[in-house]
Amino acid sequence: MATNIFSASPVISAAAKTTPPPARSPPPRTSASLTAAAAFAAVSVMATAPALPAEAFRVYYGTAASAANYGGYGGNSDPKTSAEYVYEVPEGWKERLVSKVEKGTNGTDSEFYNPKKRTEREYLTFLSGFRQLAPRDVILNNLALSDVDLQDLIAGADNVLSEEKKDEQGQVYYVYEIEGIGKHSLIAVTCAKNKLYAHFVNAPAPEWNRDEDTLRHLHDSFKTVSGSSS
Repeated sequence: MATNIFSASPVISAAAKTTPPPARSPPPRTSASLTAAAAFAAVSVMATAPALPAEAFRVYYGTAASAANYGGYGGNSDPKTSAEYVYEVPEGWKERLVSKVEKGTNGTDSEFYNPKKRTEREYLTFLSGFRQLAPRDVILNNLALSDVDLQDLIAGADNVLSEEKKDEQGQVYYVYEIEGIGKHSLIAVTCAKNKLYAHFVNAPAPEWNRDEDTLRHLHDSFKTVSGSSS
């Protein structure tokens, strides 16, 4: 019996030495580990990808000077301290010098344009002797009387939207959006200091479709200045 029992042990020992252990499979990746890996990859991409540049704007300080005061700056006075209104202009846009005749006829006080497309522009007109705003439709038609381009835009408009807004001081602004044939216009009108101010942002349809966010930013940046400085 003893011989039979111990004679089998060499065979078992040999099998144990020559048979390799079964390969172990890697543990399955759970949804949590996949999510963590994806998040790490996203962070790595964000860390290496360059940040998108933010478009820069500069503030224009308008003095609403009379036609008699050609140039609009009242001699050597600082436009910032004597400003009656402000709006933002994209860096790279050019200022067009407003003539004395324009100031006297249609009240144009300032204008900027995109040098890559001159019809993409921003400008302001003003009229003296207005203590308060008339009804919205009357104001728009009155503005068109001295602006042939605005007349044509309204006459061929596909859609004209208007609304009334108030700023934090309670000042009322009329806001218009005109979608014409191949052209888009944003207009903001308000009264202050016995003057009516109208701020325009105009663009052809292709530029509107490309630059809508920028153009709406320009439109929203317009406001009158109540104090002596800004």
